[in-house]
Amino acid sequence: MFTGLIETVGTLSRIETRGNYRVLTVASSIPSEELTMGESIACDGACLTVTAIGREEFTVEASQETAARTIVGSYANGDRINLERALKLGSRLGGHMVAGHVDTQGSVDYLRPVGESLELAIRFDQQYDPLVIDKGSIAIDGVSLTINETRPGWCSVNLIPHTAQSTTLKESVSGRTINLEFDMVGKYILKATGYSKNKGLTIDKLLESGW
Repeated sequence: MFTGLIETVGTLSRIETRGNYRVLTVASSIPSEELTMGESIACDGACLTVTAIGREEFTVEASQETAARTIVGSYANGDRINLERALKLGSRLGGHMVAGHVDTQGSVDYLRPVGESLELAIRFDQQYDPLVIDKGSIAIDGVSLTINETRPGWCSVNLIPHTAQSTTLKESVSGRTINLEFDMVGKYILKATGYSKNKGLTIDKLLESGW
C-alpha cells in the first residue's frame, strides 16, 4: 500500500530481459541499508518487488502483465522514474490509498502554467469515466493528485510547485504515455453495486446498496 507521495526520483541504469520478465536496475538516493529483499517499491506507480540491492541502486522485476499494462514495457536506459516505498503502519496518510496496481495507460493532453502551478490534462479510455470525479483522487505515474475538471475520457489536475519539482510530471509533453491508477474506494463501490457500462451507476442504486 502506498500514499502517492513520491519519495524521490530514480534513474534506470540498466534494463535486462529474463524470459518474459523485465529486470530493472534503478539508481536512487534511497539508502541501500534501508532497503530489504522482497519489499515493494512503487516505480511510476507500479508496485514492484526488490530482488537485489547494490550500492546506491536496487533491482526490481516486472512480469509480462505489468510490462503490458504499464509504461514499464517502454522504459529505456536513462529514464527518470518516480519512487515511493510502501506505507508503514502508523504513518500519516498524506495522499490517498494507492495500491500500486496500475489500471491502464493514459496520455498527456497538455501541461501548461497556471499562476505558480502547472495544469496537467490527461486522456484515457472512456470506460474509466465512472471512476473519475471532480475533486476525487487519481494517481498519475504514482503521484497522488486531486482532479479539477472532468470530461469524457479526459481530466485535469494541478501540480503545485513542490509536486512539480519533486516528481517527473513537470517533464510531461503532449502525447507522453503515463500510468493511471483510479481511486480504490470508487472501484470497490462500483463492484459492490454491480455497476456495468450498460446499466450505469445512479444515486438510487448507491442508496439501495447502503452507501
